[in-house]
Amino acid sequence: MTLAEAQRDMRFGLMGGFMGQMVSGVLWAVSAALATWASHSAAITWLVVVGFFIFPLTKLGLWAMRHRYKVSKANPLNGLGMQAAFVLPLCLPLVGAAALYRPEWFYPAFMILLGAHYLPFVTLYGMRIFYALAAVLFTAGLMLGLYLRMPFATGAWFTAAALMVFAVWGGYLVHREAERFEAGA
Repeated sequence: MTLAEAQRDMRFGLMGGFMGQMVSGVLWAVSAALATWASHSAAITWLVVVGFFIFPLTKLGLWAMRHRYKVSKANPLNGLGMQAAFVLPLCLPLVGAAALYRPEWFYPAFMILLGAHYLPFVTLYGMRIFYALAAVLFTAGLMLGLYLRMPFATGAWFTAAALMVFAVWGGYLVHREAERFEAGA
């Protein structure tokens, strides 16, 4: 399997990350709502605890949509997907340390980390759109953390919106590619 074939297998099998980003976007939106209308601790707990279930929820979402593609077990990029997934939980202590120092840094620090987490997706899916998503999240997190004074939940609302917009955009690109691929097959 060539790199291009492995990337196409990932794009088609996981819809270019569409469902995972949509699940993450909803997760961040719920966290933002909790931060806005409940408590900061409830919002943080939700994002951290439920975040561990993104992949199973992604698979459930793909199944519910009756998505017919599957990623091949022989795909050499499976390991990269697993490694990219573990970046976030392994770096959460850094987000926690930032938030202990300044509670308002929780979302901005998480946004910077999330942006970095999306960089390997460029190789995993063969989609340059993830450079843009990484840059948007990283830059917004940096701006919110260092230069802008906004309400606590601002970063969560922004991240939820960014994830959902990029999910729809990337999902559209993969859907269009899959139609062309099937037409040529």
